Amino acid sequence: MLTKKQKELFDYLSNYIAKNSISPSFEEMKNAVNLKSKSGIHRLITSLEQRGFIKRLKHKARAMEITKTLTNNFININHDKKLNSIEIPLLGSIAAGDPMEAIENPNEFVTVPSTFLSPHNQFFGLKVNGLSMIDKGICDGDIAIIKKTNSVLNGKIAAVLTRDNEITLKIIKIKNNTIHLIPANKSYTEKVLNVNEVQIQGALTGIIRKYN
Repeated sequence: MLTKKQKELFDYLSNYIAKNSISPSFEEMKNAVNLKSKSGIHRLITSLEQRGFIKRLKHKARAMEITKTLTNNFININHDKKLNSIEIPLLGSIAAGDPMEAIENPNEFVTVPSTFLSPHNQFFGLKVNGLSMIDKGICDGDIAIIKKTNSVLNGKIAAVLTRDNEITLKIIKIKNNTIHLIPANKSYTEKVLNVNEVQIQGALTGIIRKYN
C-alpha cells in the first residue's frame, strides 16, 4: 500500500498533528524517519499528497491535514468536498464466470470518483474477468468497487470467497444453510454451496470502465 518510509512518515504525521494541531517541521520529520536530507522528506510528502493521504494547506506555515487513515490493507475515507477522486487498493482479480484463484496485489491502487464511496467504510477494487454478469452491465475488464462487509441482502451483488480460495462476483441469495451464486447471463449456471463453504468479502457499489 505504502512503502516502509512513506508509512513511517505518515504515522508520524498523523500522531504529531493529532497531538499538536500543526504539522512538524522538515527537520523534525527528517530526524523522525532517519533520513539524511530534507529533500528526501519533500519527496515523501509529495508522494503522500499525490496518493491523497495528506493535503498541504496553502499560504500557511507547518499546515497539513490528514485526509485518509490506514486500517490493515484498506483505506478509511475522510471525505473532503473539494476532492473529486480518491485512490483505493486494487487487491487483484475477480471472476464473473467460473471462480478463479484469489490474487492480492496490495501495492496497486485505482482512482475512483469520491461519489462512489461513503465515509467510515472500507473499500477496495477488483478487476473483473469473464461475462457471467453481463446482463447487469458488468463486463470483462471492468473494475468492481467493493465495500468491505461480511453480509449482504438477498438479491445484491457481492464478492465471495470459497473455501478453495477462489473468488467470484455473483448475485447472492441465502436459503436456510445454502448460498446461491446466481449469474446474470443465461449461458452460465447457478451454483449452490453450503454457507460454511463461502465467505462474503464485500458488496458491489460501483463499476469503473476504461475505453481504449
